[in-house]
Amino acid sequence: MHITDILPAASPTLSFEFLPPRSPEAGRELECSIEKLAPWHPAFTCVTYGAGGTTRDRTQALVARLQEHPAFNPIPHLTCVGHTETEIVLLLEGYAAAGVSNVLALRGDLPAGAGPLPEGDFPHAADLVRFIRRFNDRRSHPCRRGFGLGVAGFPEGHPGTPNRMLEMDRLKAKIDAGADYICTQAFFDNHDFHDFRDRCDLAGIRVPILAGILPLTRPGSLRRMAELFGGSRYPARLLRAFQRAGDDAEAFRRVAIHHATTQCADLLDHGVAGIHFYTLNRAEPTMEVLSGLGLAPGRG
Repeated sequence: MHITDILPAASPTLSFEFLPPRSPEAGRELECSIEKLAPWHPAFTCVTYGAGGTTRDRTQALVARLQEHPAFNPIPHLTCVGHTETEIVLLLEGYAAAGVSNVLALRGDLPAGAGPLPEGDFPHAADLVRFIRRFNDRRSHPCRRGFGLGVAGFPEGHPGTPNRMLEMDRLKAKIDAGADYICTQAFFDNHDFHDFRDRCDLAGIRVPILAGILPLTRPGSLRRMAELFGGSRYPARLLRAFQRAGDDAEAFRRVAIHHATTQCADLLDHGVAGIHFYTLNRAEPTMEVLSGLGLAPGRG
């Protein structure tokens, strides 16, 4: 389904994100998560694309798998880093042929420990958005409107753009280039999201903004998740609660679920356009949050 048929909606949307599995065991865990989360019928499900395109084949395979599932509307990530126009066209043509109607256009990261990649044809995500819009105009696509386009937003600040004014200029450039909506990076203090949404409004950004939520349920994951999400800022009240939990894994999990549930309830109370769960391929934390919000399967 094209994203413009989903957003804006009369009620907030629910969406998930999955990662291409790295091993057969991880693949089996992901399959279990897919089946457990399917009853919520998310508006869409993103599939990540490894730094520098390192998961290209696995991303395409997972998108194809989700495309076959009646409960999922897959949206693959596409990144700029190291990619040429020819490579992007091949990816877009493949997705169009498979009936995929939407993509999420990102700048992307360099692979950890990798040497310099080819410069590529897209310095910024706005350039990729603009290119995909041109692709929509000149290529046949099963969806007459071409690909729906999402882009990333950073309520805590873009890690590569400490100048917040410049950051908003670049976000506005992505919208002006043709993006249909913004899906934010995970954040842990709703004040950051509310302020980000207000600044988008001041900048003239009028597209739906979906809030990214990550339930942190494993002790020892705080630093790793902060690195993965570009330097996440955890509020002091959450850190204090984790300290009280100490080495008790179950207490840590309860704190994390409570915090994520409280975040989501506040976002819903303040008219969020949608909530996007970073599942890390584990269904249970997201299911617990949804249950705590009173969202039974079939009512997402």
